[in-house]
Amino acid sequence: MTAMTPGSNLPLPVARVAVDVTAPVRLDVSGLLLTANGKVRSDDDFVFYNQPTGPGVTHRAGTAGAGDTITVDTGAVPADIEKIVVTASLDAPGATFAGTEPTATVRGADDGAVIATFTPPRLGSETALVVVEVYRRNGAWKVRAVGQGYANGLAGIATDFGVTVEEPSAPAAHATQSPPPPSGPPAGFQPPPPMPTAPPPVPPAAPPAAAPAPGTGKVNLDKGRVSLQKNQTVSLVKGGRPVLSSVKMGLGWEPAFRGKDIDLDASVIAFGVDRKKIDACFFGKLAILNGAIQHSGDNLTGEGGGDDESITVHLGGLPPEVTGLVFTVNSFSGQKFTDVAKAYCRLLDAQTGEELVRFDLTHAEPRTGVMMAKMIKQFSGEWEMTAMGEYVDSRTVRGMAKPAGKAL
Repeated sequence: MTAMTPGSNLPLPVARVAVDVTAPVRLDVSGLLLTANGKVRSDDDFVFYNQPTGPGVTHRAGTAGAGDTITVDTGAVPADIEKIVVTASLDAPGATFAGTEPTATVRGADDGAVIATFTPPRLGSETALVVVEVYRRNGAWKVRAVGQGYANGLAGIATDFGVTVEEPSAPAAHATQSPPPPSGPPAGFQPPPPMPTAPPPVPPAAPPAAAPAPGTGKVNLDKGRVSLQKNQTVSLVKGGRPVLSSVKMGLGWEPAFRGKDIDLDASVIAFGVDRKKIDACFFGKLAILNGAIQHSGDNLTGEGGGDDESITVHLGGLPPEVTGLVFTVNSFSGQKFTDVAKAYCRLLDAQTGEELVRFDLTHAEPRTGVMMAKMIKQFSGEWEMTAMGEYVDSRTVRGMAKPAGKAL
C-alpha cells in the first residue's frame, strides 16, 4: 500500500478499481467521466447516488458510517473517455472542510486489496474537492492524487468540467438521510449536449530507438538518451536513483519559412499541489524561487545553432510545494507555429551537458503558443517528464497558466 501525496500517481495493477472516500462527516461522492478536452459528454457521464451507473463507472452509497464508493471498470470505459474524476462535497449546507480530513482508499474492486490511500492536506474554506482521478496514459490506466478544493461547492467543480450551473444551490442531501430526490442530476445542473465522438487517433510511426512504446509503461535513463513522442513519459531515474541535480531544458527553433525572423519566448510555469500557479520564469523574470529556476535570456530571431533559449532547474533546490513544471513557447510577434521550422525541446544534465531527453515537435497548428513538456514530481521523490506538444492561442506566458494547470 502507498500513501500518496498531491500530484503523485501510480499505475493500476488491476482492471477494476474501487475508490472509497471516507470522512468524520457525511460526504456526497460523485464520479465524472471526462473526454480529452476535460468535459463531460452528457448527463450520463455524471455518476452519483441518484444516478449510480454510467459507462464503466458505478456509485455505491456507504452504510453504517462507511463512505461512498466509486468503482471504475477500466475495460468498460468508452474509448473517448480519458479520465474519471472522483469528487466529494459536504452534505451539510454551508459546511467547509476545515478540520475535516477526507481519505480516499484505492483498492482492487474484486479482491479488496488496498493499492493506495490519499488524504488531501491543508484544507480550509473548501466545500467540495476533486479527490483523485483515474486516467489513461499511453494505453495504461493510472491513479493520481489531486486534492483540488472549491470554495463554491459542487457547482464550482461542475463549471470546470463543462456543466452549466443555472443558479447556486446547496449540496443535495444524501439518499440515506432524506427521501430520494427526483431522477436526474442534482438541481442546477444542465450538462451540455452530447459532443460528437472523435475518430480514433492515427497510430504514430514506429518510435525512435530508446523511446517508450505506448502501453509498455514508463522508461528511465539507464539506456542513455530517450527520444519521446507526444504524450510519452520518461522517469528521471538513472542507476536506480532519481535525478535530483540541476537539469537544463533547452528549447530551439528555426526562423520562419521564407526567411523571416520570428520572436519566440520560452518559459516555465511552476505549480503547487492544487495545480495553482506559484510563479513563472520567462524573459522578463529571469530567476524565480530564490534562483532554483533560471532563464538564459531572450532570443529575438531564432538564428544561430544550438538551443535558442534555455531554462535551468535546480531540482534539489525547488521548494517542496512545487510539484509540477510546464515548459511553454510563445510567439510574441504573433506569427503562427505553422511558420516555425524544427521546434524542439531537450533536457540536459546542467553540469555535464549530456542530453538526457529530446522531443521534436513534428506537427504544427496555426496558433501562437505551445506547451512543449511537463515535469511532475512523484510521491517517491523522482520527477517524470512528459512530451506534450499542445497548442494554445496565447502570445505570452500569462495566457498559458490556466491550460498548463489543467494539463498537469
